[in-house]
Amino acid sequence: MELRTLTSPKLISTKLNLHSKKEAIEYLVKQLADEGKLHSQEEFLKTVYEREALSPTGFEGGLAIPHGKSTTVKEAAFAVATIEKPLTDWESIDPGNKVELVILLAIPDQEAGSTHLSLLSEFVTRLSNEPYKEGLLKATTSEELFRRLDEVGGEQEEASTPDTGKMVLAVTACPAGIAHTYMAAEALTKAGKELGVTVFVEKQGANGIEDRHTSKRLKAADAVIFANDVAIKDEERFAHLPRVKTSVAMPLRNAKGLLEQAMAKAEKAPKGEYKEESAAASEEEESDHKPFKTEIKDSILTGISYIIPVIVAGGMTLAAAVLISQAFNLQEVYATEGSWLWLLRQLGGGLLGQLMVPILAAYMAYSIADKPALGPGFAAGVAANLIGSGFLGGMLGGFLAGFFLKFLKRKIQPKGTFAGFISFWVYPVLGTLVVGSIMLFLIGEPLAWMNNGLIEWLGSLSGTNALILGAILGAMVSFDLGGPVNKAAYTFCIGAMASGNFIPYATFASVKMVSAFAVTGATIIGKKYFSLQEQEIGKQTWLLGLAGITEGAIPFMINDPLRVIPSLIAGSAVTGAIVAYFDLGLNVPGAGIFSLALLKGQPMLLAAGIWLGAAILGAVISMFLLILTRKSKLSKENSLAA
Repeated sequence: MELRTLTSPKLISTKLNLHSKKEAIEYLVKQLADEGKLHSQEEFLKTVYEREALSPTGFEGGLAIPHGKSTTVKEAAFAVATIEKPLTDWESIDPGNKVELVILLAIPDQEAGSTHLSLLSEFVTRLSNEPYKEGLLKATTSEELFRRLDEVGGEQEEASTPDTGKMVLAVTACPAGIAHTYMAAEALTKAGKELGVTVFVEKQGANGIEDRHTSKRLKAADAVIFANDVAIKDEERFAHLPRVKTSVAMPLRNAKGLLEQAMAKAEKAPKGEYKEESAAASEEEESDHKPFKTEIKDSILTGISYIIPVIVAGGMTLAAAVLISQAFNLQEVYATEGSWLWLLRQLGGGLLGQLMVPILAAYMAYSIADKPALGPGFAAGVAANLIGSGFLGGMLGGFLAGFFLKFLKRKIQPKGTFAGFISFWVYPVLGTLVVGSIMLFLIGEPLAWMNNGLIEWLGSLSGTNALILGAILGAMVSFDLGGPVNKAAYTFCIGAMASGNFIPYATFASVKMVSAFAVTGATIIGKKYFSLQEQEIGKQTWLLGLAGITEGAIPFMINDPLRVIPSLIAGSAVTGAIVAYFDLGLNVPGAGIFSLALLKGQPMLLAAGIWLGAAILGAVISMFLLILTRKSKLSKENSLAA
């Protein structure tokens, strides 16, 4: 790839006197705008800062590669700057990194998976060569640096140790699947040359699996290194090899140490027999495990990544059915079994009510114990639906299935004649029976008891202060977004409606909009504190809220329950208290914005204003709490990293 075709001397600056990361980014964005590469300088700058909030773009050895993918970019280009006095405020993989070479990539949105990855990979490969990087840093003019961009053939190879005859495989994978995946791969390859070890790296990134390890390599290798922050795909291929597990950032700090550790393991416990058809996993020593906290985090992130498409597709489909039925007075069609609107409702509701929790549980389990845990994980999710435990029960089931299968794989290893039987029968069947039974018979009974107890307790409050009852109902609705506590509130409200008390259901219907509106507001007003993935979800949850669908907030709650749950409860309790205090009633089951015209207890316009205003006020309270708690969390993480 010829780098000079994507830049020009006018986009290159040397020995700049800049004092901060902000100055450097804004300077380079302006250079791109002045050269006509952008439709909007301001919009592209926002895109770059959004990417900065996701993960560090500083690496090691004085290097930073910020980048932005946006429709405001006219054509792929990059700008370069060398810094006279290295910058110390750039968040980097290497905490001690002082940035003196900044390369800003500007990529059109439609080229995110092609030009972006090719350009980034090319820079990573070239900049891992110290003489090449030094040549760029020493350039005194923009023309000289421009000329040196493609001078890669004449550099001297770094001295390498004589070949030891050893081979180590590696797999790198990060959540974004871009920069860190490739940087880690290059670091391991470079360290291998210095140690005389042949290293082959498989990248599991945004383009899927690249440089997939062949059967020939798998047979010949002595050990494997997993440098990953998300679950490795097809990990069973490496079952016969001694392994080292670490984070994707570690090779950038100590690639030689990881290779030495892998070789030491290979000496201590030589590899087993490679079986191409086996889906087995080898016994792993405790020292190979990721820290428990990291394993839990990776499991949750993996589960979230798989349920987001289901939530978006199911939620929007169900919202369309609800809004169509209410906007065009088609409630009867909506409720008639077999009708077109009923089928659309079932499709959206099935994705949310039947598939979401099993998918969450299955892929959380997969992250922990790989492919053998998928069957028991799905079973745990189905069991969570059967006992009505919602996504919290699904998370518990995913952890249970993952760790039980991990234990099972250690105790019952697939060897010899029965290897296939163990892998394809014992693991999924025994795992499903054990995990499913625990979910159904041990967890299900307490949940049923709790559900009945909550309903009875709410009944005992129905004659007390309306403010208290409304606040409690509001808190219960947003506590688990469809789980047993939410369902207990719903059951109580339906029962109260059947008895002629319409106030609880009006409270329930108003509060159901709070979480969705709060998430949308938080990701817009406080967008710099939320990932791009979260921002994309937030753009759609308000519409789900209009239809009375709370599931859009579930990914936020799963990712950070200790902060998100109290934030949503606070606003929801305020909403519930206001609606109940003004004696607003609703005698028609359903939820959503069209309930405005069906409210009882006050003149129609006043009732509508109070009911919707209470939902918006509660959402604003929850929104600010979501932003404040996320900001606090990020501050603590940054201080710990420092």
